[in-house]
Amino acid sequence: MIKNDLFLRALKGETVQRPPVWMMRQAGRYLPEFIALRDKYDFFTRCRTPEIAAEITVQPIRRIAPDAAILFSDILVVPQAMGLEVVMKENFGPFVPNPIRTIQDVERVIVPDIHETLGYVMDAIKLTKEMLNDEVPLIGFAGSPWTIMCYAVEGQGSKSFDKAKGFCFQYPEAAHVLLQKITDTTILYLKEKVKAGVNAVQVFDSWGGMLSPEDYQIFSYQYINQIVEALSPLTHVVVFGKGCWFALEEMTLSKVSALGVDWTIRPEYARMLTNHTMTLQGNFDPSRLYSSPETIKKKVTEMINRFGKDRYIVNLGHGILPNVPLENAEAFIQAVVNWKPN
Repeated sequence: MIKNDLFLRALKGETVQRPPVWMMRQAGRYLPEFIALRDKYDFFTRCRTPEIAAEITVQPIRRIAPDAAILFSDILVVPQAMGLEVVMKENFGPFVPNPIRTIQDVERVIVPDIHETLGYVMDAIKLTKEMLNDEVPLIGFAGSPWTIMCYAVEGQGSKSFDKAKGFCFQYPEAAHVLLQKITDTTILYLKEKVKAGVNAVQVFDSWGGMLSPEDYQIFSYQYINQIVEALSPLTHVVVFGKGCWFALEEMTLSKVSALGVDWTIRPEYARMLTNHTMTLQGNFDPSRLYSSPETIKKKVTEMINRFGKDRYIVNLGHGILPNVPLENAEAFIQAVVNWKPN
């Protein structure tokens, strides 16, 4: 039995004394112990070495005590497993030397054997579960097929992902073949994560908000929903679409346990769009963690009061930024732990 199951209870919609809290990218660069490992090992070495990945995963649990752990990994291990070379460039971010630009490129992408290509992730999960010793739940994750495709076609991060969108509109058939391959791989991958011991999974659609509501349905949401349909009988599924508030109503009809929202939507509006029936997760602006600890506490308290304590998971509206002061991250967590109803 998990000792602190607040996160899982919120996913089930149960009444709680306070909402649970964790932070996207909580295993990250604001922690001095993370920086010590980053300086010794390159990015994908950290992902691929179970002992290091497990250690990084539990660092924030020891340091700031959130109510859930999220496995240290990256969404781009999936395209790597599918045969795409992905490198992490210093001060640049992800880079794909041979991006997908033609139907022939799509044909060379494989749906891999998960054990052969991503077995190291399952090893990291098993090790992390041992280290967590049932203190808190462990979350596994994957990128949405659309978000993975953005990197695979664009070849790097982008403000607009014009090449990825252009590929979809110019070669829709090829785009759908690629999206389906990514979807099939992601379903296999997440199922193995559940078998290895994660207590919930989250799908990150970081670039979903780049698409119009109509194109979102065609190129992103239909594939996310395949993942939800496949995984929801096995575990709790959380879907976070950055900038995708326009899809909240439809997502509420799916079998998700929770929906993530970013800071560009008012809590009351998010509740209305989700019919007041859905567990919501978010939506503190990550940049707000540069405020003073006192301001953070005040703002977090306001946010909880606006969302309501039940069917709610306190989180950021995207990942924590690298140079946030540690005491501010602690203040964010503590504001939730010490929250009391008015």
